[in-house]
Amino acid sequence: MSLFSHLNPAPSFPSYTGPYKVGTTDVEIPAAELPSSSPTPDPTLSTVSFRIFYPCEPPAKPAKPVYWLPDPQQEYLGAYVRFLGASHRVSAFLRNLPFLRILTYTTIPVIRNASILQAPTKTKRWPVMVFSHGLGGTKNAYSHLLGSLSSHGVVVIAPDHRDGSAPLSLIRAAPASTPRPVEYKSIAHRQTPEVEKARDDQLKIRLWELGLIHEALLKIDRGEPLMNILAEKSSGTMGDLAMFSSSLDVHRPGSISWSGHSFGAATVVQLVKSVFYAPSKDVPSSYKPLFQPSTSSQIAHQITPDSTVSLLDLWCMPLLSKSTRWLNALPLPCYAPNGPGGTNVIAILSDAFFKWGSNLNQLKRTISEDPSLDEPMVKRHAAPYVFYPVSSAHLSQSDFGILFPWLTRKAFKAEDPARTLRLNTRAILEVMRRKGVEVADTSAIDMEEAAADGFITGSRIGQDQKILRTDGSVAGWIALELGNHKHMEEAANEQISQTADPMEAVVQGEVSKTMSN
Repeated sequence: MSLFSHLNPAPSFPSYTGPYKVGTTDVEIPAAELPSSSPTPDPTLSTVSFRIFYPCEPPAKPAKPVYWLPDPQQEYLGAYVRFLGASHRVSAFLRNLPFLRILTYTTIPVIRNASILQAPTKTKRWPVMVFSHGLGGTKNAYSHLLGSLSSHGVVVIAPDHRDGSAPLSLIRAAPASTPRPVEYKSIAHRQTPEVEKARDDQLKIRLWELGLIHEALLKIDRGEPLMNILAEKSSGTMGDLAMFSSSLDVHRPGSISWSGHSFGAATVVQLVKSVFYAPSKDVPSSYKPLFQPSTSSQIAHQITPDSTVSLLDLWCMPLLSKSTRWLNALPLPCYAPNGPGGTNVIAILSDAFFKWGSNLNQLKRTISEDPSLDEPMVKRHAAPYVFYPVSSAHLSQSDFGILFPWLTRKAFKAEDPARTLRLNTRAILEVMRRKGVEVADTSAIDMEEAAADGFITGSRIGQDQKILRTDGSVAGWIALELGNHKHMEEAANEQISQTADPMEAVVQGEVSKTMSN
C-alpha cells in the first residue's frame, strides 16, 4: 500500500476538553491604524493579520462548519504542496488529487464569530496569550492546541506572520481589493552570514507584527474602532471586534502570556528580551537590534519579569546571529533581581528536538539565568520547567500530527499526537495557574485519573500538580534539568546527537520533507 493512500486526515478534529465552547474570529487591520513601537521593516506590509480563539456563548442553533483550510482553499492547498518541494505547475496538479482535496472538508470544533462569554474571573476579563507559529505554520496550523487552551478560559491570539515563513499569507488593502500573496521563502538551515541576515530580516517583521498586535489588543479592549478588513469583506457586522471591549486582561503589566513553536518560540524569546533590555546603556557597537521599542511604549510596560513564556520545540539557530549576540547572552526577564526565576517559563521538546544535542544544549543556555556560560545552570533562582513527551514528533506540537497520524507514526515513530497536545495544554495551563492566572480546571479525563467523572472542583491554583512534577508521575512525560545532571535517556542520546544531521530535526518539524521524496 502506498504512502499517499494513508494520508487521509480525519474530517474534523477531536472536541476540546475544557468546560467552555470556543469561538473564533479572523482579523486583518490596516497597519496605519496602529501606532508602531519600532520602525516598519517592510513598507509593503500594509496590514497585520491574526485569528482569535476565545471562550464563547453556546450557540442557540447548530453553527456552520469552520474549515481548517482558509479561503481560497485551493490556493492554500497548493501553497502547502509547494512548501513540500513541488513546483507551481506540479502543485496545481497535485492539489486536485482526492487524498489532498479531502483537507478542504476538514473542520475544527469552533464557532465563527460567536458572542464572547462573560469571564468568571475576579477582573471580569479573560487572560490572553499570543502564540507565534513556526516555519510552514499559519494562524490556523495550531488550532487544536490553541482551541484547547481557549476551552479552559484563555483568549489566544494567533498571528499570521508575513515574513515568508508561512506557505502562504494574503494581504488585503481593502475589503474588495485583490489580495497580494506572500509566499514561503526557502532559506537554508546552515549558520552562514547570508542565512543569519535572512533570519534577522524575518525576525524584524515578526517582532514588528507582534508589537502592532499588542497595540491592536489594547485598542480592542478599550472599545476603540478599528477596521477589520476580513469582517468588512464578509458582511460588515460579522467579526465585529466591539464585542471584545472590556473583556481582555491586556493592560496590567505582565498579564499577557507569550508562546510559540520552533521559529515562533525563537520569536518569543527575541521579543521579550528585545523589549525588556531596550534601550540599554552598555550596548556594544556590534549589536544591531531587530526591535526597538521605547521605554515609554505600551509593550515596554507589558513585558516584565512576571510575563509567562511557553516555548514549544525552541529552534535556537535564529537567536545565534552575530548581530544579536549581545542580547542572546542576556537572561530572560524572569531572572531579573525582582523576578520569580524560571517558574513562569516552560519549554517542551519533541523527541526530535530532545535528540538534537546541539540545539538542546543551546536551549538550556537560553532559558538559564546566565546564557553566556557554556554550562547552563540556575543558582540563585528557581529553575524553569523543561519536559519532553516520549514518542512525539515536531509535528505533534501542531495540527499536522492529528491530521496525518499515520505519517507521523510511520516516518517519525510518533504515537498518539492528540495526547501530546493534551500534555502540552495541561502543562501550559498549570504554569499559568501557579502564577495566579484564573483558568478553568483540567478534567479528570485529561489528567488520566481513574475516576473520569467530569471536571474537578476546588482550588484553581495548583490544581493539576502532577503535570509539573519531575518524578515521572505522568507516563511518558520526562522532566529535564539544566545543570550537569542528565536524564538517563538524554545521556543515551549523546551518540545519536553527535551523528545526526541537525537540519533533519528542523526540516522534520516544519512539515515532513519525506512527502516530497
